[in-house]
Amino acid sequence: MVISTNERTKGLKNESNDHRSLFYPPPLVLKAGRYLSTLILVGLAVHLIIPQLASVEASLHVIKTMALWAVLFAALAQITSYIGAGYLINSIVGIVNQTISVLKGAIITLAASSIGMLAGGTFGNAAATYRWVRKYGVSAEGAGLAGTLPAIFNNAILMILAMVGMLHLLLTHKLSSVQFFTFLLILALLGIGLAAINWGIKNRAGFTLILIRITTYFSRVRHKTYTPASTENSVSRIFAALEMLGKKGLQRPLLGAVINTGFDMLTLYFFFIAAGYPVGPEILLVGYGLPLLFGKMAFFLPGGVGVVESTMAALYTGLGVPDSIAVVVILGYRMFSFWIPTLIGFPIAFYLQRM
Repeated sequence: MVISTNERTKGLKNESNDHRSLFYPPPLVLKAGRYLSTLILVGLAVHLIIPQLASVEASLHVIKTMALWAVLFAALAQITSYIGAGYLINSIVGIVNQTISVLKGAIITLAASSIGMLAGGTFGNAAATYRWVRKYGVSAEGAGLAGTLPAIFNNAILMILAMVGMLHLLLTHKLSSVQFFTFLLILALLGIGLAAINWGIKNRAGFTLILIRITTYFSRVRHKTYTPASTENSVSRIFAALEMLGKKGLQRPLLGAVINTGFDMLTLYFFFIAAGYPVGPEILLVGYGLPLLFGKMAFFLPGGVGVVESTMAALYTGLGVPDSIAVVVILGYRMFSFWIPTLIGFPIAFYLQRM
């Protein structure tokens, strides 16, 4: 019996599909597996914060008696925080002798944060920022810096605040064993990160190759297509940004990052005042930096949802803040700093995409 070439080809394709079906689960299973870890982590976070909701009646009483003027000041502080983010982009673009208004920078930050929450986290945020800054006439070099440097500055400030908070807990003997080991872990990660950056500056090719291998491995695990060019471009932009900062100075971008983070923390403080429980700067600092840093480390959860709230609640109640006060303050702060900006950012992102 003679088998034609077409029939052989069809047979090989069918055989290939059969083998593929053995090694790759159905699409529904893939989707379920992809979101299973996220659901588990969200469930754990909710499990951690539920004990803080024991006194619902007390929390409702706190809400009814909140000072409206302090809530309005919290909203104003959050708006100023985004103005600081806009100034950060404005000052970064100024490094390459170009300009973008502070207002446009704030709008781009708002929209890019919403996009990053849905797709790619920090990388999605950076890509959206790059695209929209370019649409306002900034060069590729300036847009690359605007997409890369804000996260570096803001995360560095959060790291410093978290370290100061942990040191305060350590000196006042209020650091639990879990928090102590977390403190050591952060120190180790910080040391490794600084050493890696220092080595990477001197050995760019080797640093890029290691990142490509790591990214390739995770892409295979997730059954995603991967092109090394994206990693190479990202690494080159980061090192170009660091070189440019060394030449131009970092005073103005650092000021923008301080305004962004400082007024965000002030939003939380005004909610404490609104709830009738003003706290000292050391308590405010302890419960602010570390939870937000954990939320960024949990990049698989959009905006660190659950992780930030539960960690803040554990820290503040451990420092003597009543449960009802802590719950109202934390949820109010997250409403103003995360949920409302995210909802506002989506229509702005749609507008910028169509522009």
